[in-house]
Amino acid sequence: MEFAQRLRPSHLSLLLRIAETGQLQRAAQLCAMSQPAASRILAEVEERAGGPLFERHPKGMRPTALGEICVRHATIILDQFAALEAESRRISAGEVGRVRVGAVTGPAVGLLMPAVRDVKATTPDIEMTIEVAPSTTLVRGLVDGNFDFVIARLPPEHDSRDFRLYPARSEVVSLLVRPDHPLAGQGEVALEQLQGFEWVIQEVGSPIRQAVEAAFLERELRTPARVTNSSSFLVVLAMLAESDAIAPQTEEVAQMLAEGPLGGRLAALRLAEPILVSPCFIIQNRFRQIPPAARHVLDRVFAHL
Repeated sequence: MEFAQRLRPSHLSLLLRIAETGQLQRAAQLCAMSQPAASRILAEVEERAGGPLFERHPKGMRPTALGEICVRHATIILDQFAALEAESRRISAGEVGRVRVGAVTGPAVGLLMPAVRDVKATTPDIEMTIEVAPSTTLVRGLVDGNFDFVIARLPPEHDSRDFRLYPARSEVVSLLVRPDHPLAGQGEVALEQLQGFEWVIQEVGSPIRQAVEAAFLERELRTPARVTNSSSFLVVLAMLAESDAIAPQTEEVAQMLAEGPLGGRLAALRLAEPILVSPCFIIQNRFRQIPPAARHVLDRVFAHL
């Protein structure tokens, strides 16, 4: 054990070069050391190994049985060192690692997913974990160390001085309906035309719910009375398919559902006046540094702002 513990990578490299070239002088040149230094190192290694590692012949040096063992293990050890160095460089460069990100629904679709696609195209070895949840859950998870960063609104119970906040996109509400809904394809729709329909909408207090209700109240209209409260896309899709219900979603989500794989099965109403949701922020914990891989993802998110 003492013999192995005293060996250095430079010692192992010298052994490999001697075995490859059969010449001590050439091996010393390849290892960027003088021949006397190489002779001294080889003598020290042989003394600690307990016997000669190379036989001297007129045509060069050949490994002894003990030398062959040392050369074989030196090859393995140096390969592991090279792998360690390469992997360390990739981690430091943000090319490898685990990234944990949270976002509310709109930015998850319109901002985070395009960034993730970019990252996967250039650095496929980054392992992503993405959670979509309300802002309160996300910011609490950020404080607890469950996320590297989140895209959310800062709940009032949190002190903004504890975070790094970067403005993200403003959100616009879009109203989804089935394609044969009575209001579909009618051009711009006024809020007054929406009052008699059933709605499937997020729970009371959610940003989209607040924005929709505020839009009605600003025009001195009654807020929707026939409401099913749900944040589940499955519930939304089921109700839209089976009724004339209206489902408010962020514009990014509405485009995905109306123009993406479900294109033709849903439609978005054109509102005469837009309904705006309070803006989101890209939020980092001020007291924690994010790892290089997460920084790589964050940079791509900023690029899509």
